[in-house]
Amino acid sequence: MTKSELKEFLDSKVEQYNNPKFIESDPIQIPHQFSLKEDIEIASFLTASIAWGNRKMIIKNGERMMSLMGHAPYDFVMNHKASDLEKLNGFVHRTFNDIDFKYFIKALKHIYTNHNGLEAVFNTDSTFTQHTISNFKTIFFELSHEQRTTKHISDPLKGSAAKRLNMMLRWLCRADKNGVDFGIWKSINPSQLSCPLDVHSGNVARKLGLLNRKQNDAKALLELDTALRNLDSSDPVKYDFALFGLGVFEGF
Repeated sequence: MTKSELKEFLDSKVEQYNNPKFIESDPIQIPHQFSLKEDIEIASFLTASIAWGNRKMIIKNGERMMSLMGHAPYDFVMNHKASDLEKLNGFVHRTFNDIDFKYFIKALKHIYTNHNGLEAVFNTDSTFTQHTISNFKTIFFELSHEQRTTKHISDPLKGSAAKRLNMMLRWLCRADKNGVDFGIWKSINPSQLSCPLDVHSGNVARKLGLLNRKQNDAKALLELDTALRNLDSSDPVKYDFALFGLGVFEGF
């Protein structure tokens, strides 16, 4: 395909998948339960943090996270006592367990109390968000923590594509007119966002000639981001809908 043909094809797939029906089978349905900004962003962060593996299990465990916090994540984060954290005992999603969950709650309270909240921590003047994600990890682990928990926050500056955090940023920052992404974080322009690169989007991108690198790492993300920005510099991550939809729903 020529560049114009490729753009036309991908734009049609964005239109096909970037609509409320997408929510029904996607983990983004968890933060869509809420209306308070802080509830949405905390639910987005926690859900995205466990977003690997079977999608139905991600949604099930994301819902369990919200239930364990009384379906009031911001209130739970800010007002929990040590005894409340015992409610999280036994939670597990693949390698993410109750030790990690408890620390995440403490770290979120630390961020809202001492760093003006999640959006402020991710606020960036950088052209891209990868340095911001790395800085977020540093702030997130300012409290005493077990080493095992650090693996659940990716660092792009150490070679990670940071798929889950880039997905969260798409949810919270992208100005979506179709009711899927929230667009409640105004401090990051959608043009700065990176594609949530995973096995599905990566494989489709390679078949379409958007990506040559075989590993789904930070270098591959830069290559894919560059290609997607050449198609739409103002909203490059809208193509995540196309790449993911083609891979998951169409077996492209």
